Amino acid sequence: MQFNGDSLRNGLRHLWRAAALLLVLGGTGCATLPPNAGQDPRDPWEKVNRNVFAFNEGLDAAVLKPVAELYAKLPDGVRECFSNAFSNLRGPSTAINNALQGKPDEAVSDVGRFLVNTTFGLVGCFDPATDLGLERHREDFGQTLGVWGFGPGPFVVLPVLGPSSVRDAVGILAVEPFLDLNFYIDYPGVEYSILALRIVNERAELLPADRLISEAALDRYSFIRDGYLQRRRSLVYDGNPPREPETDDGDEAAPQKPPAEPAITGPATTDPSAKLP
Repeated sequence: MQFNGDSLRNGLRHLWRAAALLLVLGGTGCATLPPNAGQDPRDPWEKVNRNVFAFNEGLDAAVLKPVAELYAKLPDGVRECFSNAFSNLRGPSTAINNALQGKPDEAVSDVGRFLVNTTFGLVGCFDPATDLGLERHREDFGQTLGVWGFGPGPFVVLPVLGPSSVRDAVGILAVEPFLDLNFYIDYPGVEYSILALRIVNERAELLPADRLISEAALDRYSFIRDGYLQRRRSLVYDGNPPREPETDDGDEAAPQKPPAEPAITGPATTDPSAKLP
């Protein structure tokens, strides 16, 4: 792996996400809108969001879900190896974000975990770090902004990537790509193959949630939106959020410093609102 001008230009492929947003907004058909669409202060862009959501659902039904169902038929050990390795790729990002959030102990643990699993765990395929007491964390720049006191802003559905907020979208589009080791692989064939496999792996991990959503949700969009916003608020406060105040604009109050020991550990891949990369 090498960091140079070519790698940086290649890495700017992530900007397609912002361009895709404009294309989808201009090209999707109209989703069925409830009469109160846009009245929720957390979701003033609901009419647009529902159209993007409908586009994502169609793409998922036609491509992502069928491929994920085939992938899920691989032996458990193979899928576990892939999942561990992809989680390991996020180790440096988690360590940096823990440091930025003022949690040096967790950051040091994350660095140790990454080094152990990369070497003794065969590039992360295995997880000897857990046996050594190095817990798995998952932190991102959207959480870091929340710890710094930035409210989530309006809810937004990103093309392909799914539920987000203005705050989280800043992290997803502008910061996280540069913290992910996949960004610095200088061989496009390898880079894009790993990226595609990560997407399929993450979608496969969400398959058990499909039935829950289908059975519990009268309105799939609202169910996923509410679950996403609640989960992200919990993550900002490491699982111990204060009572949410009533506001006019839907923003959170400035977070208090999270507790030293994070209450949520492990890859955040089982929440229906958490994972499409």
